[in-house]
Amino acid sequence: RWAREVALPAIEQAIQDNDLYRNLVPAFYLAEQAERYIPKDPKLAELFGQVSLNINVLTDPPGAGVYVKEYATPEAEWAYLGVTPLEQLRMPIGFFRWKLEKEGYETVLAAESTWGGPAQPGDMPATPRGNDLVRVLDREGELPEGMVRISADFLPEEEGGDFFIGRYEVTNREYKAFLDAGGYRSREYWKHPFVAEGRELTWEEAMAELVDQTGLPGPSTWMGGDFPRGQEEYPVSGVSWYEAAAYAEYRGMSLPASPHWGSARGYARPMIRVFQYGGGALLSPFSNFNSPGPVPVGSLPSLTPFGTFDMPGNVREWCWNETPNGRVIRGGAWDDNVYEFGNTRQAPAMDRSPKNGLRLAYYPDLAAVPAAVFQPMLVPLTDLRDFYTEPTVPDAIYQVYKEQFAYDEMDLNARVEYRGESAGGWIREKVSFDAAYGGERVPAHLFLPANTPPPYQTVIYFPGSASTWGDWSEDIESYYEYSMFLSFLVTSGRAVLYPVYKGTFERSDPALRAIHAGNGSRAYAEYLVQLVKDFRRSVDYLQTRPDIDSRRLAYYGMSWGGPLGAIIPAVEERIQASVLLGGYLPYTPARQPRPEADPFTYVSRVEAPTLMLNGRYDANLEHGIKPMFGLLGTPPEHKRLILYETDHIPPRSEYIKETLAWLDKYLGPVGR
Repeated sequence: RWAREVALPAIEQAIQDNDLYRNLVPAFYLAEQAERYIPKDPKLAELFGQVSLNINVLTDPPGAGVYVKEYATPEAEWAYLGVTPLEQLRMPIGFFRWKLEKEGYETVLAAESTWGGPAQPGDMPATPRGNDLVRVLDREGELPEGMVRISADFLPEEEGGDFFIGRYEVTNREYKAFLDAGGYRSREYWKHPFVAEGRELTWEEAMAELVDQTGLPGPSTWMGGDFPRGQEEYPVSGVSWYEAAAYAEYRGMSLPASPHWGSARGYARPMIRVFQYGGGALLSPFSNFNSPGPVPVGSLPSLTPFGTFDMPGNVREWCWNETPNGRVIRGGAWDDNVYEFGNTRQAPAMDRSPKNGLRLAYYPDLAAVPAAVFQPMLVPLTDLRDFYTEPTVPDAIYQVYKEQFAYDEMDLNARVEYRGESAGGWIREKVSFDAAYGGERVPAHLFLPANTPPPYQTVIYFPGSASTWGDWSEDIESYYEYSMFLSFLVTSGRAVLYPVYKGTFERSDPALRAIHAGNGSRAYAEYLVQLVKDFRRSVDYLQTRPDIDSRRLAYYGMSWGGPLGAIIPAVEERIQASVLLGGYLPYTPARQPRPEADPFTYVSRVEAPTLMLNGRYDANLEHGIKPMFGLLGTPPEHKRLILYETDHIPPRSEYIKETLAWLDKYLGPVGR
């Protein structure tokens, strides 16, 4: 009776509630319990088919012990499954950490889902298929020290054969051995001409730049020729590309080619390829993002598919490939957005930011590696949009496009669903109101300052795309975007409204995730209309609140919200100021939206004072960022573009300072 009346309905509900095969492990274990009582029940057999898959676990050579645990519980004990080959092994649908052990061979760690993914990133299979775990074991002592194998079986043909990459980032202790061995004096390790700001430096000029805080040779984060006390196992940081390349030469290795770094992070594996999981939902809780600084290598359980750690976050890692402004750097650092794990960025080769570190690669037969993987990247693209010559739509057509964001006057039916004091020193309210479409409700989180009397100036936030990966917004204060990008506004005396836009958090939808970045489809244009209407209804709501000064409202867009800063302030005239982090116009024809959804159509109609904060080494700079600023309809004296020596998002201390100054200027100092 328990199996049929309790377990089976609970399993069915779990399947119904499951989001994109994220985790059916609890339902699987419940089905296993029910199987003890009703082993031949046809309904249970049907449900097993929905919560489990049969996979093979294979090793070369065979005979390895196989251990497993859920990815989300790295502290759990390993469960023993048997010895390879394991064929048609029934496993729950979910994500797992794997360990393969064989006497005389190096232990292999892996992270893999039990289901196989789609052909393209962001797509999902209608029916999941089993994802076999296949790995090569290396004899003890034959594997390059501290490295893991990336088998050619997991590489595109154009990337060549097997190669090896560091399990961890290079540590201060390891780099100190290079310095102590005379690494900064031995020219044999420095194989490349030094170039800074377009000028080639002499050896003496370059060495005069490559010094620590006391003027001695070494990383910029060191003092007196040594790393900070107690940080032996921290990743070395504050190194230029030239220092990273020289260290690799000293070790008889190489910096990884950027395509190989991407393969090593597992971009083609289901848990990474499907963007809902990679970096955003699955790895980020175990990675060093949104923290005060780096942590010892391997101290966080950020295991990637092939057994590496700290590829997401901690420090950025130099890659071999040249770029128009320097060299490729990947992975993001401790204070970056989580999606930097997947982005290919650039920095000047002489850049010695405290965020810059390295991870080594080893190529057994370098001559056999296709030259294409070492070729320059992020090179200037051809056939790009030229916004300065491209005609925009006439005013009459623009008015038609603008009307798509309008709606009939209607009741908000607003409710305050929660109100409470926060440990952060503010009051948080969870509110909701009717959307302007489809009979839906728009939840929103309103943060009110405790140190300023009402009525409050209010900043309405439009988030980065990571909001589309979240499941629920109830713990919004612990979500990194609030702590990183918003909390300073509240503590400085302004209110913040964070709407749960269509397609984000509890309003997420797999179909919307696939189109949220923007393309030429009509579906995206329709989705954009809903996003903008959500914002406008948020303004409607704020106007009903006596504790909000509706004459002093600002738009604040970060990353995804940056390009929308060319649209929302154009059609929503109740905005008095705008701040954009990472804003740009989409400039590749392949990603060009339809004209009614194209930021280019609206940017010249923006009149609100606008502050743009961007990185000088953002790949969008020349073709998307500068044109957006130049074409803003805001009078020249009321718009400003500030570029920082970073890539996508500026340093936190800088955007806090400039944002507060901009709001003081155009909304007035708080409390007045």
